[in-house]
Amino acid sequence: MRPSGRQLDQMRDVSFVRDFTMHAEGSVLVSFGNTKVLCTASVEDGVPRFLKGKGQGWITAEYGMLPRSTGSRMQRESGRGKQGGRTLEIQRLIGRSLRAAVDLKTLGENTLYIDCDVIQADGGTRTASITGACVALVDALRAMKQRGAIKKVPEVQMIAAISVGIYQGVPVLDLDYPEDSSADTDLNVVMTDKGGFIEVQGTAEAAPFSADDLNAMLALARQGCEQLFSLQQAALAD
Repeated sequence: MRPSGRQLDQMRDVSFVRDFTMHAEGSVLVSFGNTKVLCTASVEDGVPRFLKGKGQGWITAEYGMLPRSTGSRMQRESGRGKQGGRTLEIQRLIGRSLRAAVDLKTLGENTLYIDCDVIQADGGTRTASITGACVALVDALRAMKQRGAIKKVPEVQMIAAISVGIYQGVPVLDLDYPEDSSADTDLNVVMTDKGGFIEVQGTAEAAPFSADDLNAMLALARQGCEQLFSLQQAALAD
């Protein structure tokens, strides 16, 4: 039995609240159960120096956890003077994932900044961030079209991410913190709505996992991402 009482292939309740803030071109509060992340997409003219004059845009991301997003207060990373390795890894993952969503040549020389701020953490903050940020990205692209920054909204390949793992010897979908903290294997999977994999991050925390275990986890991840794509599309249709 999972701590939450869910079935092995049952995800937590997932929701997207669009236009959560009033200033950003795209803003979404995404919830994976008790994990809640505010994802904002901001548009600025210009691109990094290495892209100037090339006629294409850029998408980059930042990620952070609020001081009391966890059971005990953590110090802000700005107070420590530098970002931690986990933070850098996650925000690079978010940026890589979202750059696969759209042809950067369709953005003009504009940069989209994706900010993912974890309000409450209960496992799966990186996967929730990627999934919510893709919805915020679509809203930002629509805002760019409305203000004339681009001629038309580019075709977007939706991106979603989900965690899977081996918990008490069996594959499970969408790990919450009690499972994540004691799982034998933890796997994060990022996919496109066309069925392609962008990233697969897997670690055996205890015994090594087998090829059969890996295939079972990937099958669960595909099932979970398909559900997330449907939820993203429903949210964007509102």
